Amino acid sequence: MIPRMSQAQVDRDRDYQNPLVTRYAGREMRELFSPRRRALVWRECWIALARAQRELGLEISASQIEALEARKEDLDLDRVAELEAELRHDVMAHIHHYGEVAPEARGILHLGATSCFVTDNADLWIFREGLRLLARRIRGLLGTMARRAEEWRDLPCLSWTHYQPAQPTTMGRRVCTWAQDLKLDLERIETLARNLPFRGAKGTTGTQASYLSLFDGDHRKVRLLDRKVAEALGFGDVLPLTTQTYPRKLDHDLLAALSGLAQSCARFGIDVRLLSHEGEVEEPFEKKQIGSSAMAYKRNPMRSERICSLARLVLALSSTAGETAANQWLERSLDDSAIRRIAIPEAFLALDACLQLETNVLAGLRVWPRMMERHLLEHLPFMITEEVLMEGVRKGADRQDLHERIRRHAVEAARRMKEEGANNPLLGMLEEDPAFGFIRGRLRDLCRPERLVGRSREQVDEFLEEVLGPILAEDGGAASDEIRV
Repeated sequence: MIPRMSQAQVDRDRDYQNPLVTRYAGREMRELFSPRRRALVWRECWIALARAQRELGLEISASQIEALEARKEDLDLDRVAELEAELRHDVMAHIHHYGEVAPEARGILHLGATSCFVTDNADLWIFREGLRLLARRIRGLLGTMARRAEEWRDLPCLSWTHYQPAQPTTMGRRVCTWAQDLKLDLERIETLARNLPFRGAKGTTGTQASYLSLFDGDHRKVRLLDRKVAEALGFGDVLPLTTQTYPRKLDHDLLAALSGLAQSCARFGIDVRLLSHEGEVEEPFEKKQIGSSAMAYKRNPMRSERICSLARLVLALSSTAGETAANQWLERSLDDSAIRRIAIPEAFLALDACLQLETNVLAGLRVWPRMMERHLLEHLPFMITEEVLMEGVRKGADRQDLHERIRRHAVEAARRMKEEGANNPLLGMLEEDPAFGFIRGRLRDLCRPERLVGRSREQVDEFLEEVLGPILAEDGGAASDEIRV
């Protein structure tokens, strides 16, 4: 018997559900941007304001502060929704509800404050915690990258420029290039989290007039109030000036940093997709995973594709912040509100998903050395021709003559490979040409991939020791906690 759905379930299933919440982002980031967490941070702001006002001499009793503290988690969002439907104001709905559950403190709630006291200050607190979570995710991912880079330190593979065969490198070095991008993102994100300023207690348009009135014209107490509230919420820096809101340029800085991280995630995803096409790597693939409903043999790099898709969303969202910052009319315009509620949380949620996916992909990534060797051997004969040319000059041969001979042989070898499907015949052609007698018998030895990777292996060692070593020595990495594939 199929159980009947409740009306609440029916209503829920009829409503649009954001896939970032239902499908992609991790639990911790979802909770951070939840309505409940936001409301609880608002209450922390009100408590900090009331406590600071009491310390500076306003008639607020210790029992009123205790009431706010004791009931701060007594939060009924359904009741808030009822109040908002009546009052048509989200902050006032929360003030009324808090006053209902802590009636003793109702009269001193939000004293001298404007709505942006809680909305903007809470947003800055949430953004700071979001940045810290992303930083932990990056550190966890860098740890995975360090392990894989060390594992593949000596594994030669073909590098590509313009998606055309270039010189040999190692897979370990390629991982280090991904890690270097993330290291730059980590520095920017941690610096931003550390230096993010607080809006503070500034009043309706930033002049602090309401607080000056409360403190009977005592400017010193007004300044102390600003500082005390910031410190209570864990901020070392408070903006000296605001309008009704904090400068929306801060949102631009924030989304620019998130955009940079999205770029790094997308680059990784694209590289894995390209290398998957070459058959050199393969994403983790579950035992019963289906790649295509029609083509049963398919093993699509769907996690990397998802990374690229979500990163593209963040890149698009980041473009909104500059326009919002530019359109703040005089001391306030409300056209920032709706877009910020959507763009900033979605950027955080999308990147949380990207970093967890990237950690998952890299931890389980399979590499196929034989395919790498096959591609190297196919192209290495072309790549050693400059070395052959230099050796001939050292033996007294005419450089221009050798260059022309190599050019003709290379063109013919490429033609045979493309038209006839032949293996690269260039080495045999050079060995048969009397002009290259000076190197006969040594050509195949020159084509050993490990001798052509330059300082790739040493660069991996140096990067792991000098760059990632100090980062990974610090505690704070967060592994992937719930990949929903």
